[in-house]
Amino acid sequence: MSTSVTSSYRRPRDHFEPTDLDPHEQRRLRGQLEQIDYTAFISNREVIPQVLGLGTRHADPSAFQKLAVASATARARWLAEALRMTQTGHTIRPDEARRLQELRLAFDELTEAYEGLRRVVERGYLPYRHTE
Repeated sequence: MSTSVTSSYRRPRDHFEPTDLDPHEQRRLRGQLEQIDYTAFISNREVIPQVLGLGTRHADPSAFQKLAVASATARARWLAEALRMTQTGHTIRPDEARRLQELRLAFDELTEAYEGLRRVVERGYLPYRHTE
C-alpha cells in the first residue's frame, strides 16, 4: 500500500495500482482512472462551496482564523482540565477520564476540520482569497 503526504501526516492510499498489465492496457486504464479522478474533483469543487454556504465566493483568512481559534481553545480547555484534575496528586477517577476524553475528542475533531478545510483549498475544491 502506498502513502501520500498531506500536511503534517501520512495517509495510506487504497487505490489499486496494476503492475501486471501490458503497456497499452495500463495506458487505457490510467486514462479511465484519470477521468474518474477528474469527475471526483469537479464534484468536490461544485458541492463543497455550496454546502459550506459560500456559493461562488472564496474562503478567506477569517474562516481559517475562527476554526484555528476554536481548535486552540478546545486544546487549552483539555489541557487546563487535565492540570486541574491532577493538582492534588491523586489518580483521576473514571468519570474524570471520560471528561478528559470528551475534551480531547472535541480538540481532535476541530483540528481535523481545520486540516480538512486546508486540504480542500490545497486541492482546488474551494477558492481562497486573501483579504487585506
